[in-house]
Amino acid sequence: MSIDDYEIGAQIGNGSSAVVYVAKYIPSQKTVCLKVIDLDMFERNQIDGLRKEIQIMSLCKHPNLLTVYGSFVYESKLYIVTPLLSAGSCLNIMKYAYPDGFEEVVIATILKQALLGLEYLHKNGLIHRDVKAGNLLMSEEGLVQLADFGVSSSLMETGERKGLRKTFVGTPCWMAPEVMEQSGYDYKADIWSFGITALEMATGRAPFAKYPPIKVLMLTIENEPPTLDRDQCRHKYSRTFKEMIDLCLNKDPSKRPSAEKLLQHPFFKQAKKKSYLAQTILHNVPSIQMRPLKGI
Repeated sequence: MSIDDYEIGAQIGNGSSAVVYVAKYIPSQKTVCLKVIDLDMFERNQIDGLRKEIQIMSLCKHPNLLTVYGSFVYESKLYIVTPLLSAGSCLNIMKYAYPDGFEEVVIATILKQALLGLEYLHKNGLIHRDVKAGNLLMSEEGLVQLADFGVSSSLMETGERKGLRKTFVGTPCWMAPEVMEQSGYDYKADIWSFGITALEMATGRAPFAKYPPIKVLMLTIENEPPTLDRDQCRHKYSRTFKEMIDLCLNKDPSKRPSAEKLLQHPFFKQAKKKSYLAQTILHNVPSIQMRPLKGI
């Protein structure tokens, strides 16, 4: 795998330390996605961690986890090769066509697929650490895959000071209180992030999204957990949906359900087949290459 094997096309996303492109893999003429990470932004030990995480990611095989074909380094940049999910992220779809959030059945259908991916990770002793709508990718057939598993975690776990700095590259809106307090955490941190993602999909943005990171930390640690205000939403949401979110957003991680247990919650009974997403939310949304560029 080398840079010469790829014809790099349009940029379809950018984040704090990565740029994402559509590319063609020349030997097979297959369209893929290239995530390009600038290694100059990271310390040596972070880069080693990152490569280890990519190795783990490429071994993970589940329909609701984004496959990693492989990776290579060229001119101090790390290229991660994955399939292209042409509908883009759920965040991107919301920003483009559903700024006030999705309807409940759509949310249940998306989140059930994401939860199946999380269940697989947790059963294999892995934590995602960055569950959010921006990391839920969708194909034009309505398949949802969790992306960026691990990549963010190895960039954060670098000892106290540097680790904190990296944590604040993005907003900590999805971060569990115990992660913020650096008091040690396990897979239940993903369940908190899952609950925040459910709120994000119901309202179009994460709670506290309008505040700077330090304020988000304070509000998350000191305040009661956020909840779904059913009277203030554009769409009509059930009490069952609110209850599912409240279960995830318990400040005591031991009281949050596992992914396996959460899949049994009555909220997910209304989830439809993936084709439902293609027929409803994607029917008037162009592919990611045709949409205006937004942050990933």
